[in-house]
Amino acid sequence: MKQYSTDSRQRMAQNRNRAMKEREKRNILIISAIVLAFIIIGGIIGITQLGKNKKPTEDFSSTAPAVTESTSEAETETQEESTSEADASTTAAVTEAASEKPASEVKTEDYSATMYSTTVTLNVRSEPNANCKILGQVGMDTPIKITGKCDNGWYRVEFNGKTGYCSGKYLSTDKNPTTTKAEPSNTAKTGASPYLVRVNRTQNLVTVYGKDGNGNYTKPVKAMVCSVGLNGKTETGTFTIKAQQGKEERYKWRQLVGGVWGQYAVRFNGSILFHSVPYHTMDKGKLETEEYNKLGQAASAGCVRLAVIDAKWIYDNCPTGTTVEVYDSSAQEPLAKPTPIKIDLNDSRKGWDPTDPDPNNPW
Repeated sequence: MKQYSTDSRQRMAQNRNRAMKEREKRNILIISAIVLAFIIIGGIIGITQLGKNKKPTEDFSSTAPAVTESTSEAETETQEESTSEADASTTAAVTEAASEKPASEVKTEDYSATMYSTTVTLNVRSEPNANCKILGQVGMDTPIKITGKCDNGWYRVEFNGKTGYCSGKYLSTDKNPTTTKAEPSNTAKTGASPYLVRVNRTQNLVTVYGKDGNGNYTKPVKAMVCSVGLNGKTETGTFTIKAQQGKEERYKWRQLVGGVWGQYAVRFNGSILFHSVPYHTMDKGKLETEEYNKLGQAASAGCVRLAVIDAKWIYDNCPTGTTVEVYDSSAQEPLAKPTPIKIDLNDSRKGWDPTDPDPNNPW
């Protein structure tokens, strides 16, 4: 049997201790590396998820001062209206009732009369309550057959052969005596441009005027449904489509804040432009369909969104020097507001604007 001296045994013990300490150090380093890797991977996943969840906001990159889309449009600009219906297509319902009695508790007595809508667009609902289903809408000064009076201030009406209900706040027995046509202001009677462009924020309607025989912009030639900025973000006033540093500010594609894109963008007031509803990428098949379905109501962070065919018309026909007036009015416009197209979100073609004249458009 092999014998070891005391010194040999001590050296062997010391070697074992050193080996154990080395293994412990290695294990600690390995565990630390694993933990650090998990931390880094977790951070990357968190940042990626944050980027996915963050809504782009509508505005411009590069040279133009940016409009901060506090909404989600941006373009995608897409925050929902804080009110239930705050736009031209549902103007009447913004304050239909601050506190509504449940429809089941409302009592209605027969009442026969003809009344008129006093607002640009009045909702007709299935029950006498602002939270009930909208059956349709009627325009200002439209005669409405009243068949009943509700004890909460609403009226039972006959609508397209059906029974509906309207808030009495937006009905009158007389036509609105103040209703007149919204004529162009005196700020842009004449000019070098063939057209004057007017944007009615209240009605989310763009009306283009041409010149009469005296060179004045009095001939309405085209109406376009649009989406102006939420919460008054589209500034009122008189502006001009201008060139900056000798270069026209119009783009077939324009990148917007948030990495989204718009077609046929034309700048007319600082960072505010006319342009199409935004796209996720510079691809005509990547339309933000939910935003497209908001045409006709306020939805943007300040820009004036249009269907592609209308944005292209302004791009093609309104040169530098064209006056743009932005204003508020419930008065009757000379041309009827076009009915916006609604895209079925289950339709395989939903990524395309149905009005885009591109020959590859599947619509």
